[in-house]
Amino acid sequence: MSVYDKPVVSGIYETTILPESGRKKKTKKTERMIVMKIALINENSQAAKNEMICATLKKVVEPMGHEVFNYGMYSAEDAHQLTYVQNGILAAVLLNSGAADYVITGCGTGEGAMLACNSFPKVLCGHITSPLDAYLFSQVNDGNCIALPFAENFGWGGELNLEYIFEKLFCAPGGGGYPKERVEPEQRNKKILDKVKEVTHTDIVTILKNLDGELVKGALSGDKFKEYFFANCKCDQIAACVKEILGA
Repeated sequence: MSVYDKPVVSGIYETTILPESGRKKKTKKTERMIVMKIALINENSQAAKNEMICATLKKVVEPMGHEVFNYGMYSAEDAHQLTYVQNGILAAVLLNSGAADYVITGCGTGEGAMLACNSFPKVLCGHITSPLDAYLFSQVNDGNCIALPFAENFGWGGELNLEYIFEKLFCAPGGGGYPKERVEPEQRNKKILDKVKEVTHTDIVTILKNLDGELVKGALSGDKFKEYFFANCKCDQIAACVKEILGA
């Protein structure tokens, strides 16, 4: 994730007692919040919901100072089709390269996208179905990716549940702990898991070169991919690998 680099007013008030009068005075605290590049990725079965998902995400996170990059699919008729497996490939490229700090993805149930994302290094993806899930995943697990069910139980009021999920996911910097007295062991376990994944996964460039070329190229061929990725990528080695894959 990015550093604490942009102050925002949190809306939390601090009460102080004025010594000369004993009167109470409320002042707003200014907190340092993490400002992130958030990527949205949709696969083919739920691509028709992309516009609604993106609008809901922006409604919640843009006032917080975050920036949303919609990598598609943009509609069910999109020429560049993505499967949930390719969602995982794209998410891994974005997170490993620093082109994105957080990824929002999913599929019909969210399960396939979650499994695909967790197949890759430096991706910690949670399967999220409720605002409570979102808050606990953020505070306890401190991941960098979520997979949502955009068909299963996504009926009347589904867009409201989605909005509340995004609100709780990004309401505070990740890793704050829940309950608060458990923050130290929870942060310690998160670091242990990161080290485990370093051993159980190889680097993303090696993975991309060993996967089926057409599968990878298809994952990186969305209409906005080149524009967004190369403007935000922080790793020259991954950028060179992607250029080679795309023939750019």
